[in-house]
Amino acid sequence: METSIAESFRDGTVFVTGSTGFLGKILTEKLIRSCSLKKIALLVRSKKGIDSSQRVADIYNESMFDRLRVEKPDFMTKIKMIDGDLEQPSLGLSPKDRDWLIENVNFVFHCAATIKFNENLQIATRINIQGTDNILTLATMMKNLKGLVHVSTAYSHCPRNVIKEEFYPTPITVKELKNMSKDEISCPNILENWPNTYTFTKAIAENLMSSNDNQLPISIFRPSIIGCTKLEPNPGWLDNINGPSGIVTGVIAGFLRTIQIDKNKIADIIPVDYTVNALISVMWDTVNRHRHSNPMNKVPKIYNYVSSVESPLTWGRYIRGIHDNYFDIPPLRSMWYIFYIFHTNPLVSSILRFWLHTIPAAFMDLLLIISGQSPKMLKTYTKTENALDLLREFTTRQWSFDNKNTVELWLSLSKEDHEMFWFSFKDFDWKTYIKIYYLGIRKHILHEDLSNTEKAVTKNRR
Repeated sequence: METSIAESFRDGTVFVTGSTGFLGKILTEKLIRSCSLKKIALLVRSKKGIDSSQRVADIYNESMFDRLRVEKPDFMTKIKMIDGDLEQPSLGLSPKDRDWLIENVNFVFHCAATIKFNENLQIATRINIQGTDNILTLATMMKNLKGLVHVSTAYSHCPRNVIKEEFYPTPITVKELKNMSKDEISCPNILENWPNTYTFTKAIAENLMSSNDNQLPISIFRPSIIGCTKLEPNPGWLDNINGPSGIVTGVIAGFLRTIQIDKNKIADIIPVDYTVNALISVMWDTVNRHRHSNPMNKVPKIYNYVSSVESPLTWGRYIRGIHDNYFDIPPLRSMWYIFYIFHTNPLVSSILRFWLHTIPAAFMDLLLIISGQSPKMLKTYTKTENALDLLREFTTRQWSFDNKNTVELWLSLSKEDHEMFWFSFKDFDWKTYIKIYYLGIRKHILHEDLSNTEKAVTKNRR
């Protein structure tokens, strides 16, 4: 009988990249709270004039770590900050930190990536591909490595309509990409059918890991669209307005009135706490599989983590659920009564944006100028509409995913592990989750608590 998930991490040392990101924070919190680790090492780089130590200190003062502060008040003693940068040779590690990682690390969660859809391809290549290569190089030297899980995306091969848990060819190899000149890599045609540099570089990074010449214990984890927490460490937590969160924030604030969405297509949203539970479970499975496998079987296993197979949710149902909750508890900060039109046609999009965004924005800018303030609404709408254009591929299309490996993993877990690391979508309660999502955006993005509900309802009626 296999050791439980939590027990498999006992007295182990975990190395996490991307620990300052949305997924990385929840992963770090869950590992420390649920597993008796010896140490968790976090790769953090200095950013915008703030050194890595200060960034870590700021992060662990956030409210999402309040539960951890109560249950494990000494949790900071478990954390070791590693100053480094994925883009730098050898991750920019000091000799001391590099040696420590080589001697001590047992588990590697590689979550770091640039997730900007419109990132310059050279930058995306350095972070998402070269950074992954740097992690693999370091992993080959780790003396006590038990498992490495690379976090990719379910949309890494989005030009396909059916995405199975397997490797697919890419139009260019890592080696070819590295040898390209600046002009060649800037050519728009290099992306072929990929809609953005994020999914393109993630696909190539997967194939970089597929060879696995050193026979490392590797798995690839592909989550779909990650939403707010459902339960842990508290319901509704999120810290960004990427993807659906940004759309909902714009709609309930009365800012977005026309949206590029096909309401009949599947919105493959997954709660971030479920995602972390699945990710930790994948590590457990990776360790066990490598321990029992044929040494010649070196191909990494892929896990598609999606909600659409067991519990599909359409964009229309998602937005309607948000709409219903809006009337119970509208935001006080709404600038306009809720109103929106779905569309997918580019011509219709241009017309609706002109009448519903550009004209009101120009009028508001005029009022700002008259009152002696700087105009900002037209610029804000232009920036927002550009962001929506980048999301169009994912709000107007849907994919058929195979998730057999993920389902098999779930069925292999014990009752104890099901309770502690729940990630199944069977009989998922979308109505409750959408309400949690709505309240989470209201609280963590719009910074409004429920004490202003009566005032907000009155304003909304007026």
